[in-house]
Amino acid sequence: MKNILITGGAGFIGSHVVRRFVTKYNNYHIYNLDALTYAGNLENLVDIEKASNYTFIKGDITDEVFISNLFQKHQFDGVIHLAAESHVDRSIEDPMAFVKTNVIGTVNLLNAARKLWENNYDGKRFYHVSTDEVYGSLGAEGLFTETTPYDPNSPYSASKASSDHFVRAYGETYGLPYVITNCSNNYGPNHFPEKLIPLFIHNIINNQSLPVYGDGNYTRDWLFVKDHAIAIDLVFHQGNNHETYNIGGFNEWKNIDLVKVLCQIMDTKLGRTPGKSAELITYVKDRPGHDLRYAIDANKINLELGWSPTVTFEQGLQITIDWYLENQDWLNNVTSGEYAAYYKKQYL
Repeated sequence: MKNILITGGAGFIGSHVVRRFVTKYNNYHIYNLDALTYAGNLENLVDIEKASNYTFIKGDITDEVFISNLFQKHQFDGVIHLAAESHVDRSIEDPMAFVKTNVIGTVNLLNAARKLWENNYDGKRFYHVSTDEVYGSLGAEGLFTETTPYDPNSPYSASKASSDHFVRAYGETYGLPYVITNCSNNYGPNHFPEKLIPLFIHNIINNQSLPVYGDGNYTRDWLFVKDHAIAIDLVFHQGNNHETYNIGGFNEWKNIDLVKVLCQIMDTKLGRTPGKSAELITYVKDRPGHDLRYAIDANKINLELGWSPTVTFEQGLQITIDWYLENQDWLNNVTSGEYAAYYKKQYL
């Protein structure tokens, strides 16, 4: 039995990774460490919370002593590090919170792993999950590759870039076995409704305005969260040490075009007059440091590990919308703040 630590496992991407590992690998005990800040929601994992190979631990990766003791207690063989502050707008308001979690928190985990493994790295792995935003902004042409120079433009992307560098430095300096992945924008079930797709689904349901930054021509590559979890599984088990893999959906959309497609699908799902939801679109003042375009070249992970998306964007969007429409209690709990009471009810 291997002990695997997954940080941020109550969050959006993390919950899908935790579920995949708990249900697929009976020879692993999965420890889900999450601070349960605003985006951490244990209701994401009710279906596996009583599994014999699963343990939830409430804790903060910025607490150095706590993290060190946790590693010594559970003797982790591997780490999949997803815990992060991840919303650009929040990073503009409070950059220090991003430095503490994304940089100091990551270094605490690196130090604890290095101390526990004591240069006996056989069978050990530190997997750091990062973002394409560390590469900065693209023009109309080109793609981010694993060798694209870093050029972060927001406090969020700067903090993630810093954490990436620390992971690589620990690999070079101490020989720590690591892999890093940089992913594009994720979407899918269980996404906290402050990001574009879940926010707009929620607002369309409730006939609220759809705030589009600037002219809406910002372009993003979209990755279905379950395809991302499959990729993480592959990289954790088959990726080469000290390598970086970009994970993208081969799926570029301008924000305004995505919103219009979302409105069309929602009109059909809700039985509304075609074009009704699009009337909710409102253009708002752009945010500072807004990157024009992200686009991932995911050929390396495809060629080396055989990964590619399993669903088209249209299929994934249909699945996502259906999930939110079928789980409006979850959506209401999240938007009202009631989800935060689940931990107290189940674990205290």
